[in-house]
Amino acid sequence: MAIENTSAERIEKIVKAQKEFFRSGATLSYEFRRDQLKKLGEGLKECRDVLCKALWADLHKSEQEAILTELSIVEGEIKNHLGHLRSWMRAEKHSTPLKMMPSRSRVLSEPLGNALIIAPWNYPVQLLLNPLVGAISAGCTAVLKPSPYVPTVSTVLEQMISERFDPRYIAVVQGNRDVNQLLLEHRHDIIFFTGSPSLGRVVMTAAAKHLTPVVLELGGKSPCIVDKDADVGLAARRIAWGKTLNAGQTCIAPDYLMIHHTLQDDFIAAFRQEIKRLHGEDVRQSRHFVRMVSDTAFDRVAGYLKCGRVVSGGRLVREERFIEPTLLADVDVESPVMKEEIFGPVLPMIPFDSRDEVVEFVTHREKPLALYYFGGKEGAEHILHRTSAGGSCINDTIMHIANENLPFGGVGQSGMGSYHGKGSFDAFSHRRSVVETPTWIDLPFRYMPYKLFGLVKKLL
Repeated sequence: MAIENTSAERIEKIVKAQKEFFRSGATLSYEFRRDQLKKLGEGLKECRDVLCKALWADLHKSEQEAILTELSIVEGEIKNHLGHLRSWMRAEKHSTPLKMMPSRSRVLSEPLGNALIIAPWNYPVQLLLNPLVGAISAGCTAVLKPSPYVPTVSTVLEQMISERFDPRYIAVVQGNRDVNQLLLEHRHDIIFFTGSPSLGRVVMTAAAKHLTPVVLELGGKSPCIVDKDADVGLAARRIAWGKTLNAGQTCIAPDYLMIHHTLQDDFIAAFRQEIKRLHGEDVRQSRHFVRMVSDTAFDRVAGYLKCGRVVSGGRLVREERFIEPTLLADVDVESPVMKEEIFGPVLPMIPFDSRDEVVEFVTHREKPLALYYFGGKEGAEHILHRTSAGGSCINDTIMHIANENLPFGGVGQSGMGSYHGKGSFDAFSHRRSVVETPTWIDLPFRYMPYKLFGLVKKLL
């Protein structure tokens, strides 16, 4: 199944129509935003079964995983916004200094305008619709661009959106990177992009032409640290889960493991056991183990197995795009598996002796989207205070993304801006400062020729 590229003419028509629709003021009221959020939520419920089937067709993603990692997250985001939207829209009162009295000050959250949302293939429902929730909540229009690598899902999403929303308000545009380029040639008021750092640079370069603000949700190599006082069995279970979720095709998946040298053998044994617990004796037969999205992705990730010694897993079936969860030891830190984001079920291990060694290793690399630490409180605080990452978990992996009350975003090369909850509302909003000065009095102090400047100076 192939996705047909949306024509340049249709893209231009959509962008123009959305600009006019936004200028009409139709998206501004609380009632309108609330109703559109409800409509999106109802659409998700009605399309739940067909979306789950589409995710299975494109990614071999089970119904359970589809609901847990895709649909339920968007549904939770919608619920959160519906519960708080009125208060988020309310003007924030701010104090006014004595020198400005009797003026009053406030901050208004106003929609940025016309949004472009470009989503990746790895969580094609969540990563397209979660930003859309923020755009709707903030009062923006939106052009949605799903990934062509998951054609079944992208087709279902287009149908779901087109049946429920006026294209002058929300529209789906389909196609390859040529279509991305066409979209980026137009002037938008905000661009929300989720994908690789290399494509993030392309988006940012295009946005710079019009000084368009961007939210970039990228990736990188997220370290997972298992310290000497960690519960090895628990660490192995949660790391195995985080690494095999979506077959490691997760931007915040543990990308490499730094483990205290005294725990390496115990961890290998525990990891093997936990893989069996999660996926059975034969991972290939597990309904809960996703496949690589393409032959190209398979070949790239399979190549990483040459960068170390396989101590767990290692089986490959190219015709099924299956890569068994694999643990690598004796890894050269200058090899590709330690230089490139893996985005697959391969986990290289790097032994360490001290926390300072960990800090040195992590901080000499690009800031990651996530950092995970297993161990006691003292070690956790040490690592948190000496490193930087988009988000973190202590004695867990992945789970920080599940809390819609926490902002989610990157730092440095792993992205800029954040979303989820009020963070999403703010991402698509401009905070407009307003000073309101009454007309019943007009104090002369500020006017030339500054006759009472001595008094005014004392107030400054």
